[in-house]
Amino acid sequence: MNRHVWVLPVACATAILWSAGPHVAIPGAQTQTGTITGHVRLMGAAPPNTTIRMGADPLCSRANRGKRVTQDVVLTGADGGLANAFVDLQGTFPSTPVPSTPVVLDQRDCIFVPRMVGIRVGQTLRVTNGDPTAHNVHSLSTRGNEFNVSQPKSGMVSTFQMKNADVLRIKCDIHSWMVSFVGVSPHPYFAVSAADGAFAIRGVPAGRHTIRVWHERYGRLTASVDVKAGATATADFAYSGKEQPSASGVLDMILPSDGASITPLARR
Repeated sequence: MNRHVWVLPVACATAILWSAGPHVAIPGAQTQTGTITGHVRLMGAAPPNTTIRMGADPLCSRANRGKRVTQDVVLTGADGGLANAFVDLQGTFPSTPVPSTPVVLDQRDCIFVPRMVGIRVGQTLRVTNGDPTAHNVHSLSTRGNEFNVSQPKSGMVSTFQMKNADVLRIKCDIHSWMVSFVGVSPHPYFAVSAADGAFAIRGVPAGRHTIRVWHERYGRLTASVDVKAGATATADFAYSGKEQPSASGVLDMILPSDGASITPLARR
């Protein structure tokens, strides 16, 4: 029988963690590592995502003709699973190689795709312009990951090496509706929640860890999870829908009602 651990609410929401269930062999895993799986959910009603109006650039309007494009701040599944949440572990871990493969962020039909990505410190972020119109790639960061470059032609590529742990926001100064977020981790123990809110972090050293989740609208939740060697622990996070982001070492942002621009919240 699993032993249930109740975690105190954080930021007006509850994170519920279960201890590791039946031992599951992890193919290729080291004997002293395990896996964390879970879901990020929104328990309240999801707010409507505003429609993006691209009339300021005829090329953007033409690329999206016949489509209703929305500012997808909150995307949920049938059971409230919340997409595009960045999940990571806190703490210091043994050094591991930084992937040589870049993480790709594309500008496609005048939208950044994907909206949320995760990347290692020292890894390269590759931003491409897939549109027949000019774009600008402007990173807002409090941790030294700032950049601001123009990509005036289709097919242009810019690369940036991430310097420090961060959650940074990328925008296009030409098209105010274009926004994306990048979670930068000093270690490989992170994930981005999928369309159904699910996530998995593999190869985690055994032991008790602090696990966090960050969402652009609802901010951060933090809890603890026990990882056993060769086993899978479960960490489920639940936002009530009433949370507001607070800046805890990250640049938290929230969209205004018209979705036209983003304004930093006051730091608490």
